[in-house]
Amino acid sequence: MSILGISCFYHDSSASLVGISGEIICALQEERFSRIKHDNSFPKESIKYCLSQANLLNDPIELIVFYENPLIKFDRIVESHLNLLEKAKEEFIDTMSSWLGGKLYQINDIEDELSKLGLLKNNPKIYFIEHHLSHAASAYYPSNLKNATVITLDGVGERTTTAIWDAEDKDLRVIEEMPYPNSLGLLYSAFTYFTGFKVNSGEYKMMGLAPYGDPVYVDLIKENIFNIKTDGTYKINQECFDSFTKHQIINENFTNIFGFKERYPSDPINKKYLDVSASIQQVIEEAILNIVKRAMNKTGKENVCMAGGVALNSVANGRIKRELNLKNFWIQPAAGDAGGSLGAALYGHYKLQNYPRIINENLDAMQGSLLGTFYNNEEIKEKLDDCGAIYTQIDEDQIYSIVAKLLTEGNVIGWFQGRMEYGPRALGARSIIADPRSTEMQKKLNLKIKKRESFRPFAPAVLEDKASEWFDLEGNSPYMLLVCPVAENKRNSTIKNVQIDSNDNLKAGCTGDSKISAVTHVDFSARVQTVNSENNKKFHRLISCFNELTGCPVIVNTSFNVRGEPIVESPEHAFKCLVNTEMDYLSIGNFLIKRKDQDPLVVMSLFQEFDDD
Repeated sequence: MSILGISCFYHDSSASLVGISGEIICALQEERFSRIKHDNSFPKESIKYCLSQANLLNDPIELIVFYENPLIKFDRIVESHLNLLEKAKEEFIDTMSSWLGGKLYQINDIEDELSKLGLLKNNPKIYFIEHHLSHAASAYYPSNLKNATVITLDGVGERTTTAIWDAEDKDLRVIEEMPYPNSLGLLYSAFTYFTGFKVNSGEYKMMGLAPYGDPVYVDLIKENIFNIKTDGTYKINQECFDSFTKHQIINENFTNIFGFKERYPSDPINKKYLDVSASIQQVIEEAILNIVKRAMNKTGKENVCMAGGVALNSVANGRIKRELNLKNFWIQPAAGDAGGSLGAALYGHYKLQNYPRIINENLDAMQGSLLGTFYNNEEIKEKLDDCGAIYTQIDEDQIYSIVAKLLTEGNVIGWFQGRMEYGPRALGARSIIADPRSTEMQKKLNLKIKKRESFRPFAPAVLEDKASEWFDLEGNSPYMLLVCPVAENKRNSTIKNVQIDSNDNLKAGCTGDSKISAVTHVDFSARVQTVNSENNKKFHRLISCFNELTGCPVIVNTSFNVRGEPIVESPEHAFKCLVNTEMDYLSIGNFLIKRKDQDPLVVMSLFQEFDDD
């Protein structure tokens, strides 16, 4: 029987379907359908797609597993607010009203939604497992490891913020937990807020900003806000935070430590915020490194798996892999809450239904994380016609050489091929691609295509067998979750090119000077994706053609979206994104669309303004 996993009601709602033999049939995020970034609603459309796949397989869904336990979560929230009742009476009343008015009855709401979708006809069993167990299951079960040390790190589940697990065969045994409110995820979010970015959305911006600064506040943070112990334990000074009393994360105690206030999102990025970003990034890296060491010492296992939102810190991941010399280090590509639905479904399969765990020693079970929707050429043509698109149909064998040639001519291209990615990264199915050798491409992509901050770096996608020639990387990085240095022989300079204007603010368009400067961050690092023909045949073939033309086995790979929007899901979304940016072409299925050829009236009808990211 098929097993459905569900994650929702906090952020990044999703649904996943696991088949009777343990294969991942599909896994999807609701935001791709609703077009609401980090959508937290019940994942109706994602579940509908899962249901359609189960029906195709004639395999009814007989077990449904939810990724956390709302009752335990409610208990933790009540306890936290009671501890602050004298300071936060109004907030306590508001929170209790919210929960008693609906959130406490999430279990009933879930059953009602499942009933509307017809999923209760066969009286499936419904289970609620704990949040960090879902993360741990998502980290371990899809890996190709027979045993592992598993670490889960996030803001908070029901009560837990960090957990260490001992994994053997199909068993997951928790051996240590760090309780709320001590949380690496919430600490990083507090600094995200302080530096002027959206919490639960802009953390990766602060990570990208860190290399522009100097870590001058490290000791200040350690002495006043975050006490890290060498044994892997840590403690956060709660006197610096007012998340309950003022509906904000930090208070005056926090800002007084630094001697300046939080940055407003509309303000320029001053040098002091660059230094704050660099400092908290270094502190978080040290904390995670110590936790991984502690975990490995406790389990005695050298294989490491990770999940939870903090596991998306690819800079920390790269450092962990290098400094601990990890041979087997596997991170769930949908490490945040979106991955909870997959972990829940896999736990249902292996533990609740007691099926044996069968692994492929050469491949993980994620199928390149290409687990989402698929459109065939007939469907694409119909939808493009409905949009009024003007296109050229070409044979599949010609797609790769044509697109590769267009890339060498400086064009920016939307690449929509195969099944959609699961997780926050575009991995060569819903990607915007470009030539990494261009010194102007990083600035062009940020300002004219993605319509976002100029400091943001772009990722390289590189042929797996060529990766070590271009990057200081041991092993592979198929899910763009490891940051590593660009190889020294590919650099044109060793100077960190951070430009500050006369008002002490960061200037636009700084990159590292290398042969692939568009994907080289200012500190000569890169968030690498290695590509092989088994996980993504089409993307591998495209990069191979580009390599044949240029001698460079690397292309720019960034997500197919613009500021404030999720990655595109459908041909309509892709065409709309094309005409609303200064992208040059869209390669979708066997169709090539040139932006300049489109009817101006069609372009005008699809015009949109973009929300803040």
